[in-house]
Amino acid sequence: MRLFIALPLPEALTARLIASMGGVAGARWQSAAQLHLTLAFLGDVDGARLPDLDAALSAIPMPPIALSAKGVGHFANKGRAHAIWAAAEPAEHLTQLAAKVRRAAQMAGVAVDAHDFVPHITLARLPHSAGPIDDFLAATAQLATPAYPIRHFALFESHLSADGAQYRCIREYGG
Repeated sequence: MRLFIALPLPEALTARLIASMGGVAGARWQSAAQLHLTLAFLGDVDGARLPDLDAALSAIPMPPIALSAKGVGHFANKGRAHAIWAAAEPAEHLTQLAAKVRRAAQMAGVAVDAHDFVPHITLARLPHSAGPIDDFLAATAQLATPAYPIRHFALFESHLSADGAQYRCIREYGG
């Protein structure tokens, strides 16, 4: 099973982010169903690990978080942008929750992606053929949404397809 742990987004936040998308030729913009804030990417996990993972995640207290998006950025590899994202706030609270989630997964015997946690919501994936992103970044630099209450996080399964990733919520935790 290909798994990750994330914050599902409220519909109002999703709608605001969807409204900001567009203007980059060839970009694969995320659909409303694909928008989330990843706390930990676990990758392929043996199904036998699920009970221990579930127990570890259930033990994490989930304080309410007032989540907002503020500004945009991109991830690049060797100078080539491969994703556009909206920055998520409050970064400190999100970083603390991500650390707890990652520790819980590791305690359950599940490996966690080693990348540093950057609180963000992916807006688009950029294949090699995607057009320049500078105009989009400039136009959306002042992106700012109201804060929306988040009261739970979730364990998701990801299925890759030609149409992009499809996500299924396995279980929600907190709130």
